[in-house]
Amino acid sequence: MEHKTCRTLRVVAVRLLNGGEQFLLTLENPGFSAWKPGQFVMIRPVSWGFEMVWARPVSIAWCDEHGLTLVVRRAGRGTARMAGLAPGDEVTLWGPLGTSFVTDPAAPTLLLAGGIGLAPFWGYAARHPAPENLHLLFGHTLPLDAFPMEPFASLGKVETFYQQTAEQLGEFVALLEARVADFAAREKGLVLACGPGPFLRTVHRLALAHGVRCQLSLENRMACGIGACLGCVATDASGHRVQSCTRGPVFWATDLSPEF
Repeated sequence: MEHKTCRTLRVVAVRLLNGGEQFLLTLENPGFSAWKPGQFVMIRPVSWGFEMVWARPVSIAWCDEHGLTLVVRRAGRGTARMAGLAPGDEVTLWGPLGTSFVTDPAAPTLLLAGGIGLAPFWGYAARHPAPENLHLLFGHTLPLDAFPMEPFASLGKVETFYQQTAEQLGEFVALLEARVADFAAREKGLVLACGPGPFLRTVHRLALAHGVRCQLSLENRMACGIGACLGCVATDASGHRVQSCTRGPVFWATDLSPEF
């Protein structure tokens, strides 16, 4: 098991995507030796000092000896300020945290990503021993150049759906159901999903209806990342409240309530 650490790291680069709606944040190598796709880190710029601003949870997109890469969405005041970081600035980071996606090399695997939920599949695709068995369906409401698509070039198939109107939502849900049903019919079919709550609840419903193995990575808000603040709880299939930072963020669909 990877030892979780808290350390101060320097910013290596900040690359704005699509005018800064999202950005790639690269930090110096944190020394993670055994991180797994689906895990996350908590990050807080040192310059925030004693301000009452919480650290932000961010999925690990990629990490190697050259550094740690995070894909961050400007969702509020904190992440907007993080977009203004410059090389040499320092951040406090703790991780890797949480659970990870299962890897079944021989299984035909459907990756379902919604928006910033694409991020953890970067590392999943790069580390998978048989990327030709991976099929990515990516739904997004920002132009495609707001997302790093290069890491997915080796996958067996990549589909994107650019939703620009409310009417297109129904088309996307129909496409989701068709793909989930397809992988449910395949031997050892596996579905992995990450994205906003409504997207994941739709995938959850479809996966259970079609009886396919499925894991969901929740994007719940977090303040501590270690199970202390109880700010990220979800509801499991038994009706119990569980911390998504320690019991998750990756859960088997069968372990979650429909309204998790």
